[in-house]
Amino acid sequence: MSPNAQLIYTTRMPVRWGDMDAYGHVNNTVYFRYFEQTRVEWLEQMGSRVSPDEAVGPVIINASCTFLAPVNYPATVVIKMYAGEPGRSSVMTWYELFIEGDERLYAEGAAKTVWMDMRTGKSAPIPADVRALFDQPAA
Repeated sequence: MSPNAQLIYTTRMPVRWGDMDAYGHVNNTVYFRYFEQTRVEWLEQMGSRVSPDEAVGPVIINASCTFLAPVNYPATVVIKMYAGEPGRSSVMTWYELFIEGDERLYAEGAAKTVWMDMRTGKSAPIPADVRALFDQPAA
């Protein structure tokens, strides 16, 4: 994570039975869903729509996750989302995943989000209302 990253959002989600795989822990792909849901909640809570009907919207061009400890059902995950300094059309985000009631870090991830013109498929400037969200305190 970048040293200038700011905590911008924290959320909680219950681990569902169906999130687990044959090994009895949350499947690796589900962590990316947890991070995605965190991004969408943050944007929507701050008043930005995430919809295919929007002319410009955020897309992920790169994502990663480091799995540090297995998550098992039942549990509630706590995801902290951090952001770097936004550029013209993109921003780096980072994630920390904890289990409620446990201070141990279970996973950490990152995603580069680019705002895209949905008609042309090309990058577009981050909308002013979204850019302003990066200056607000974490929820």
